[in-house]
Order: sequence, then structure tokens, then C-alpha cells
Amino acid sequence: MMIWLVIHAAATWCLVGLIWIIQIVHYPLLKNVGQSEFIAFHERHMALISCVVGPLMLVEISSAGSLLLLGERSFLFGISLAALALVWASTTLLQIPLHRKLTHGYNAVTIDRLVSTNRWRTLGWTIRGLCLALMLVLKSHSF
Repeated sequence: MMIWLVIHAAATWCLVGLIWIIQIVHYPLLKNVGQSEFIAFHERHMALISCVVGPLMLVEISSAGSLLLLGERSFLFGISLAALALVWASTTLLQIPLHRKLTHGYNAVTIDRLVSTNRWRTLGWTIRGLCLALMLVLKSHSF
């Protein structure tokens, strides 16, 4: 089970780092892209970020499933799964629709909303990362 936890934690921590860069740097900088270049920039962003985030999220969810199948039922894992549900809900219900709006062109209000609602994903992945790090520490001391 430990190898699955390591894989799961590694994917999650990659996503933690990525979401903080998106939250602090990338999304706020969308307001600095010129309106005439915005649609092309946003399309390129969506294509490239999907190549990074998609595989990591797939590893994250599949390794979570593997841990569940192997019997992981700790409190910390439960908290991390609840945080993962928050991340997926926020992505599906908030970020994807906002990105769809931005495919039509620059909109400062939509960009501000993207930044403000992305805080939920940032919080969710950070909580997950901390829970999984603590799980690794606790499980490594139980050997």
C-alpha cells in the first residue's frame, strides 16, 4: 500500500505546486494580456495546461481509488478525499464555466471571478497535500 500512497502524494504535491503558481501568478496575469491577443492566448493556455494537469489529476484519482481498494480508511485519507471532492466540484462547477466564458474574449470581471473562486481549489489541494504528507510520516514510523 505504501507505494500507492507515495504515488498519490507525489501527484497531489505536483498539483499543489501548480495550483499555487496558477493562483498567485498565472490567473492574475490574465488581466495583462491585451484584448486583441486574449482569445489566442487563452486557447493556448487551455491546451497546454490540460497536458500538465490532466495526467496528474488522472494519476491522483486512480491512485486514490487504488488506496481505497487496498483498504485505506484513515481519518486523514478521508479528509483528503473530501478535499479532492471540493477540488473536482470547484473545477467542474466554477473554473470550467468561467474558462468557457473567456473563450469569447477578455472580460476583467470573469478573470477576477476565476481568481477568487480558484481559491477553493488552492485550499483543497493544499489540505490534501498536508494530509498526505502527514500520512506518509505516520506510516513510515509504523514500520
